[in-house]
Amino acid sequence: MALHFIHPGPIAQTSGGTIYDRRVIDALRRAGWRVDLHELPGRFPLPDAATSNAAAALLAALPDGGLAVIDGLALPALDAALPQHAGRLAFAGLVHHPTTDETGLSAEESAWLFAVERRLFALLRRLIVPSPAMARRLGDFAVPAGRIRIAAPGVEPAQRAAGSAGGPVRLLCVASLTPRKGHADLLEALSSCAGLDWRLTCAGPSDGPGDGDGMARRLEETAARHGMGSRVRLAGPQYGAALESLYAEADIFVLASRYEGYGMVFAEAMARGLPIVASGAGAVADTVPDAAGIVVPAGDRGALAAALRRMIGDPAYRRGKAEGAWQAGRSLPRWSDTAKAFALALSEIAESHDE
Repeated sequence: MALHFIHPGPIAQTSGGTIYDRRVIDALRRAGWRVDLHELPGRFPLPDAATSNAAAALLAALPDGGLAVIDGLALPALDAALPQHAGRLAFAGLVHHPTTDETGLSAEESAWLFAVERRLFALLRRLIVPSPAMARRLGDFAVPAGRIRIAAPGVEPAQRAAGSAGGPVRLLCVASLTPRKGHADLLEALSSCAGLDWRLTCAGPSDGPGDGDGMARRLEETAARHGMGSRVRLAGPQYGAALESLYAEADIFVLASRYEGYGMVFAEAMARGLPIVASGAGAVADTVPDAAGIVVPAGDRGALAAALRRMIGDPAYRRGKAEGAWQAGRSLPRWSDTAKAFALALSEIAESHDE
């Protein structure tokens, strides 16, 4: 079966969304699907004219009767073009989270994105989301539940983290340096834990040309202002064995996201038996069970600080949450399960399109 997969920018980028997309594409190809990947150039989720023009040209070039999956981050660029082709092409949307929920948007930008998504979601045969929380969120866009399918991200079996085995408690945060990931909230909360012995490593890429270095500099300045400069390391992007080494040496996984559509790194942490301290709205509370860690409301630095103090300062409590994380990680779906759910949703579209 043939499929066109429309992705915003290079799919080699390092983010939870692009990892999910790559995994699904690879699994579909192994299952016999012919997947043509289209990496749409431009700005996302707020497209400029060049991005919208490139998107229009891409859809115009797709053959009649084709089946196309659009990563939700690219949808706003198709605002003008998608309605023109909805009659001759069958579209599905892969909505990691609505773009209107991104942080850093003005009220006008958020309102525009909401209107665009509500309009375009109505033209998609299926909307595939990573979590029940995102399925519920799509109800706010008047999407009928019958058109929503859940394909939760998978995780591969991993070695249980050995931890630091004495010395400072090692905290690990794996996330791109973007405002939504809440690094500033995390550092401010940790400033109240000065009396405890800990070290924090933040692994992840900057948030794009022109601003990523600024974000890293601001975080370094925050750490220095609180006298934590020697305790906080911004390690940059880490892959493969280097990232596995960070997981293996960690005692606690921390991430203060403002919002997550699923939170794949939480699943990766639980697969390694790391107790979690997290904040965030969206799917975070669904992804991290009580047995595996502490989840506090997004942006509540006081609650985050209290959770960090307890997890860092109480080894017995931390061991109990680590065991809960390990058990939860063993029950998580694998990527083969994700691919099966995704393929089923696409097959439903293909069958109805052929009728």
